[in-house]
Amino acid sequence: MSGVLGSREGGSVMATAEDIAGRFVRSLRTSFIVGGILTLILGLLILIWPGRTAQVLTGIIAAYAIIAGIVYAALGILSRTKRGWARVGHVALGLFFVIVGIVAFANLAAFTASFAVFLGVLVGIMWIVEGAVSLSVVSESSSRGWTIAFAILSIIAGVMLLFTPLWGVLVLWWLLGISAVALGIVNIIRGLSFRP
Repeated sequence: MSGVLGSREGGSVMATAEDIAGRFVRSLRTSFIVGGILTLILGLLILIWPGRTAQVLTGIIAAYAIIAGIVYAALGILSRTKRGWARVGHVALGLFFVIVGIVAFANLAAFTASFAVFLGVLVGIMWIVEGAVSLSVVSESSSRGWTIAFAILSIIAGVMLLFTPLWGVLVLWWLLGISAVALGIVNIIRGLSFRP
């Protein structure tokens, strides 16, 4: 009798493990497909309406700035543990975030262009610094030629981006759109063809 019960229990455990594995595979396939579709849509939006999509992204960032500003100001005003300059700092930072968010919403197109220039300059500086750091570790690198080539290309790209930040960001924006379309298609195909 105990052998029959043991085999029944073992069978239900096996069926349960197979059910869990099947559900996991289905959820993995679904997440690949849904993620691929969303990425594909984002890429198409960037390629078809690059300016509008950038404005929507800037609007989302502006809304986040306003919400974060309200939270920071509330922390500064309502906190019982913060004293003196900590309270003033939280309130000032909160007001700054709220003002930036409101200014962004007041003229979203101009703020989007300004934000793009800021990002272009920031990325340009980061590429120059990355190239300089790569040059500083050339002696420790196992592939000196590739490290030097990377450093030189990074510095040149950074300088070009500093002198033409808006055009550079537009090129990067288009590359992001193309990459998103390609990644979306690949994820959809992965999801449809996924087998355990």
